[in-house]
Amino acid sequence: MSRHSVDLEPAFILSQRPYRDSSRLLEVLTLHHGRIGLVARGVRARKSRLGAALQSFAPMLLSWRAAGELGTLRAAEPRGPAVPLSGERIFYGWYLNELLLRLLPRDDPHPVLYALYETLLPQLTDEDVQAQIALRLFEKRLLADLGYALNLPLSLDPRRRYRYEPDSGPIADGDGISGASLIALRDERFDSIEVLRDARRVLRTALRAHLGDRELTSARLLRELRRSQ
Repeated sequence: MSRHSVDLEPAFILSQRPYRDSSRLLEVLTLHHGRIGLVARGVRARKSRLGAALQSFAPMLLSWRAAGELGTLRAAEPRGPAVPLSGERIFYGWYLNELLLRLLPRDDPHPVLYALYETLLPQLTDEDVQAQIALRLFEKRLLADLGYALNLPLSLDPRRRYRYEPDSGPIADGDGISGASLIALRDERFDSIEVLRDARRVLRTALRAHLGDRELTSARLLRELRRSQ
């Protein structure tokens, strides 16, 4: 079993949940080590300064001792202010985190994906169209970074319509999505509401192939919130 220490690693906390009497289990996205699991001991105690520092959507510097599947958190300090997500936008942030938790294996570094998360997370606070663009960019580039890039060939005809199949890509279908929207998605030109809507359909289809049938909790909670309003 490899034992070593990591100091001042750039990181974001993806999730945390209670563990035993006074600790928490953390799932963390790090720059150089990928997604890792950590035990934060004693941080639920009332006077724990370490516990107060553990914020979601905040760039952190974490230090831990690694030993087996779960490391032990030794220190945490902010690297910048937390992104101020509120209302529906907090569900957008949870959605990004949940995608990473479901799709990213542990201990597999993805520095490009880390940089993407850090860049796009603040954009979730922008006006809604820009926030939706940030979500679509994250979904598309996440799939590509994990080796599941969308199959959108240069031969797409903007005048035709297509059905997108995750295994084979676009298939001609008169009731499908416009070729113009697929070309815009391929080129990351989200310049109309129609393109954004069609991009969401394609990316949901592509993600479902890897997420399986279990619904994302963030999506379910957001839907329930909207129904209650």
